[in-house]
Amino acid sequence: MSVTFAKGFRAAGVEAGISAVDGKKDLALVVNDGPLDAMAGVFTPNRFCAAPVQWTRGVVADGHAKAVILNSGGANACTGQAGYDQSAATAATVAGLLGCTPEDVAVCSTGLIGELLPLDNVLAGAAAAHAALADTAQAGADASHAIMTTDTKPKTVEIEGNGYRIGGMVKGSGMIAPQLATMLCVITTDAVVTAGQMQAALAVGVDTSFNRIDVDGCMSTNDTVLLMASGASGVEPDPDEFNALVAQACAALARQIIGDGEGASHDVRITVAGATSEDAALACGRAVAASNLLKCAIAGNDPNWGRVVSSLGTVPETVAPYDPNRVTVDINGVRICDGGKPGRDRAEVDMTPREVHIDIDLNAGDAEATVWTDDLTHEYVHINADYES
Repeated sequence: MSVTFAKGFRAAGVEAGISAVDGKKDLALVVNDGPLDAMAGVFTPNRFCAAPVQWTRGVVADGHAKAVILNSGGANACTGQAGYDQSAATAATVAGLLGCTPEDVAVCSTGLIGELLPLDNVLAGAAAAHAALADTAQAGADASHAIMTTDTKPKTVEIEGNGYRIGGMVKGSGMIAPQLATMLCVITTDAVVTAGQMQAALAVGVDTSFNRIDVDGCMSTNDTVLLMASGASGVEPDPDEFNALVAQACAALARQIIGDGEGASHDVRITVAGATSEDAALACGRAVAASNLLKCAIAGNDPNWGRVVSSLGTVPETVAPYDPNRVTVDINGVRICDGGKPGRDRAEVDMTPREVHIDIDLNAGDAEATVWTDDLTHEYVHINADYES
């Protein structure tokens, strides 16, 4: 049911003629019917952040919002004042339909950078989406399809808490790197929670999920993660449980992004253990995940551990102190690097599964961290050479 799984939410996904793909649903609307209207958000740190990101940061600032409208088919990024005006006009149109203020409407866009949206189509699509709003599973599914670009499948989550629910949807397939990804994410809950609680839970949830995936090392201009609460369950959750379930929802959605990486044939889990701190482990994991050489080797079913340790060696000692002569690397359970030198024959590694597990032990401490990435294939090149959104 996606974003309609939690009580108090209606959604729709319609074809507005924004996308270059004929017949594609390309505009989604999610409305919070209350009684609460709390919203929290996390956004891309990219300095060229898109107009809808700039608009929605302002919306989220007071912790309240009634709705979010999202489009695929155009990012509305690097479009100057005219692009910001388009986001404001979109919010104003939705506000008029709902009887709220424009500042109560978040706006999200995804697609090609550097072009304005066909605003007439967006505004007509907003009206069509408003007319189609429903709290059904189909409505949630339609919304999750409408935000897709190069995604091959919708990505959703449904979680039952103790008397309350959390639902969500995300889009993302390429331009994925630490510090979010090319992704739009909406998570809904019918729990009775404050905006402050939500912001704290979302910040931690994002940091341990969307900030730990990397398809191609490219940071987007439009990344947005929103958490909305309707309070319709009437249940005030245990704070620790709520935080854990928000993190679980984020992790499930992030993992689905990796599973649908553009052209990917392997999902790669990189765990760095034996670090002096979690930050050190994370820095090492990210360095390995960022290696295009390693990703290409994995695409060719080659467990090339030399590309693991060479990337590991780029992390400064001040960030991650360790002795290279004590490092071990296991790929799919086979220790092919032992103490910084060859271990077992890498021909023993079975690379046929979709998941590849790279386990690194620095043998320098007790901390660890995990990041996920994909391999890079010929198909990735084809998708991005022909990208039209």
